[in-house]
Amino acid sequence: MTGAFPAGFTLGLSLILAIGAQNAFVLRQGLRREHVLATVLICAVSDAILIASGVAGFGALAEVVPGIEAVMRYGGAAFLIWYGAMNFRAAWRGGEVLDSGGEARHSLRGVALTVLALTWLNPHVYLDTVVLLGSISSQYENRLGFALGAMSASFVFFFSLGYGARLLAPLFARPTSWRVLDLVVGATMWAIAGKLILG
Repeated sequence: MTGAFPAGFTLGLSLILAIGAQNAFVLRQGLRREHVLATVLICAVSDAILIASGVAGFGALAEVVPGIEAVMRYGGAAFLIWYGAMNFRAAWRGGEVLDSGGEARHSLRGVALTVLALTWLNPHVYLDTVVLLGSISSQYENRLGFALGAMSASFVFFFSLGYGARLLAPLFARPTSWRVLDLVVGATMWAIAGKLILG
């Protein structure tokens, strides 16, 4: 396991580090200290399921069901456009500040459904976890070790992002910081949606 585990961990971490819809949402939840544990667990467990599927050999699903890629791509793009618009609207309205002592303003169900959609409706997640990690794992004799390494990277990253966001709390005590974050998140969502639509 010594060779496969670190290889899986390193590759898994490198794939997940890029700012994306899922990471931006986790950061936002961490800053608001709102349902952080549920958010990071959903992300990490979802990644683990997808990685396990890829390593187990289900990366050829697109060949078995030819239309699934298009459905995932356009459905994901539509969701990202809507979610990006919500962030732009929040930036336009402004007035949000970090109130670490306040109660959560969004329901656990709403947050869970959003993070599930951001995870499972994103075709890039399947490309990274199921296809890429799944195919690379075949190069290792210890595929289980490789998979566990990649899964560990997801757990380490999401927990670090969700709970490490608190270090930025002083910055987000100002409404302007939230406006900038909303603009960045909105732009990120629309950029990813554009890439999905254009292929």
